[in-house]
Amino acid sequence: MQKFNPRILQAYFICGSQDVPGLDLVKVVQQALAAGITAYQFRDKGPHSSYNMDQRAQVAAQLRELCQKAQVPFIVDDDVQLAQTLQADGLHLGQNDTAIQEVIDKVGSQMFIGYSCSNLTEVQAANQIAGIAYYGCGPVFATQSKTDANPVIGLNGLQQLVQTAHRPVVAIGGITSGDLPAIAATKAAGSAVISMLAQSSDYPATVQQMLQTPWQVPDN
Repeated sequence: MQKFNPRILQAYFICGSQDVPGLDLVKVVQQALAAGITAYQFRDKGPHSSYNMDQRAQVAAQLRELCQKAQVPFIVDDDVQLAQTLQADGLHLGQNDTAIQEVIDKVGSQMFIGYSCSNLTEVQAANQIAGIAYYGCGPVFATQSKTDANPVIGLNGLQQLVQTAHRPVVAIGGITSGDLPAIAATKAAGSAVISMLAQSSDYPATVQQMLQTPWQVPDN
């Protein structure tokens, strides 16, 4: 298991089969790893997923192995059992997923935990919970990647959450290359992207833009 380091939030890639229709998810992630992403989250869910349960587990195992070889943290979205089975480095939970405290009590020593927070109330509540490594905050901009996304918070909203958060914040939601400097100016530790990379025609160039952004990375 890789320990949490805030630097992994700089070029954080989230992707499942529903995000790359017609493409091979394993090959997409291979390309992203080769381009230099700093973290990968397996988030395969919803009616547009290409996999049944068995296929999903098999693909996740392949992706876990690829991440291990690349020494990039492998993070599972909202599936405690899968994360434990694959000995994932991290687990990410949303506000409506499995109860955060229950998960921390169960797996907190086995992997780091990320938590989605989209408003001040959620960040303030999360600040009181021990065992969370980072917050995913957004959507900063409108996004087509999540049909159940929360209201857009904008750059001002993101800055408020970053200032309130007791943990590093990775920005998420509708982010494009041109947005990176403004997001970094909020003192976020990095950006988590789906479409920006999954739909990129040049993975190395896109990842380099993320890595070269002057993120405010806190000390461990």
